[in-house]
Amino acid sequence: MGENKTGFFSKLVNGLAKTRNSLTQGFDAIFSGFSSIDEDFYEELEETLIMADLGINTTNSILDNLRAKVKENKIKDPSECRELLINSIKEQMTVNDAAYDFENKKSIILVMGVNGVGKTTTVGKLAGQLNAQGKKVIVAAADTFRAAAIEQLTEWAHRANVDIISGKEGSDPAAVIYDAVTAFKARKADILICDTAGRLHNKKNLMDELRKINRIIEREYPEGHLETLVVLDGTTGQNALAQAKEFNEVADLSGIVLTKLDGTAKGGIAIAIQAELSIPVKYIGIGEQIDDLQKFNASDFVNALFKKNE
Repeated sequence: MGENKTGFFSKLVNGLAKTRNSLTQGFDAIFSGFSSIDEDFYEELEETLIMADLGINTTNSILDNLRAKVKENKIKDPSECRELLINSIKEQMTVNDAAYDFENKKSIILVMGVNGVGKTTTVGKLAGQLNAQGKKVIVAAADTFRAAAIEQLTEWAHRANVDIISGKEGSDPAAVIYDAVTAFKARKADILICDTAGRLHNKKNLMDELRKINRIIEREYPEGHLETLVVLDGTTGQNALAQAKEFNEVADLSGIVLTKLDGTAKGGIAIAIQAELSIPVKYIGIGEQIDDLQKFNASDFVNALFKKNE
């Protein structure tokens, strides 16, 4: 794991380069440009954080936290604020240890998200990783709206060496879930990962569909752990936050997967989503390979963002 982890950290450092450049340039200018900590100093910091897509509310709580620390430690020199600011950002986004409990339980994972965010790929990568940990995994292609999603997931299932349950394009997603839960029990699998609807254009339909799916799972496998993840495209910044809010209205989200974080200047959205919704970012994706999806580590993320080596 160690080598894999360092590899991912350096990818993260590279992937966050654009976000880091916009943040660091702003910070460097502020920390060296101000001789005292005044309202202008805080205003400049606020602007820099908002530009990195941290969002207004998150930025406000980070700065409130910073103001309190500055007062408490009687800090006068702006350059001493850098470390405090980094720690304030980390405090906004810690993921508790129980976040990944589902891996060691009999779990059904519903993965949702709009088309084009990397949802099906995420299901495939997650299946491959859990399978590599020795878990017996089944995937279900319940995003029956697009034939391409079914084909893509079938390909991932073969690559990850896991079973797949799917229906025909246009078939009832709930029926696919029913078949998948039945197979999950019969084959004594550990984890069932379901690729569900990739559309938000009609919230009512999506709600009805998810309700139906939840009813089936509750009826057929009440003793299982249900994990609900939404996949968001990091490059869309504040738009990803809006999507997370919408999905959270229709589903009881337990975690967020943030993809495509490489090559965007909007990496701060990882911090914003977590702080605004109090839903942990559990995985982040920064590339095409199966191990380019990793558990989210707040400390690593913020260190990579500020290029700090612990």
